[in-house]
Amino acid sequence: MTGNEKKEEALQAAAIDSQPPLVPPADFERMFRQHQRSVFRAAYRVTGNASDAEDVLQTVFLRLLSRDGHGGLNQNPEAYLRRSAVNAAVDLLRSRKSSRSVPFEDLTAQPQDRSPGPEKLQQASEMRIWLRKAVSQLNPTAAEMFALRYFEGFGNQEIAKMMGTTQGTVAVTLHRTRSRLQAEISNLLKRNQS
Repeated sequence: MTGNEKKEEALQAAAIDSQPPLVPPADFERMFRQHQRSVFRAAYRVTGNASDAEDVLQTVFLRLLSRDGHGGLNQNPEAYLRRSAVNAAVDLLRSRKSSRSVPFEDLTAQPQDRSPGPEKLQQASEMRIWLRKAVSQLNPTAAEMFALRYFEGFGNQEIAKMMGTTQGTVAVTLHRTRSRLQAEISNLLKRNQS
């Protein structure tokens, strides 16, 4: 652990100790037990790395304890925590210059052939890594909507409700984001074929 990481950890611990918890300890423990798996899965789908997903899980619940929570927690705790996990995971990816994560399997469709060749496996792996990097470079709202829709499987109506916006805004944002990513993928494929 570097000196800066130790300082940041000490500051976080001091901040947590100096503020009363948003959620009483008994409720917090129950909430953690109920939602830890969904928070971890949401983080893993975005980061593609179990270690990073554990870090995000801890971050989400530490923020909850340190009063970084908002009113959405009382309305729908699971949606609030999953959304927090997506945001924290995207923030984690943004903070890195290069991804050293293990790619996650369920992002792209598996080939029909049960024994794909090494070239196809390498391409799929590169595509998943590239997609994670591309999502981390989107504006925060677009990244969150994209992750909630395509990594978490929420519908546009659910995303609109979670984010306090309209279904039309979600649809337009997702369409523009998909178009942008598809154009970037096409350019990437053309460069790799040359």
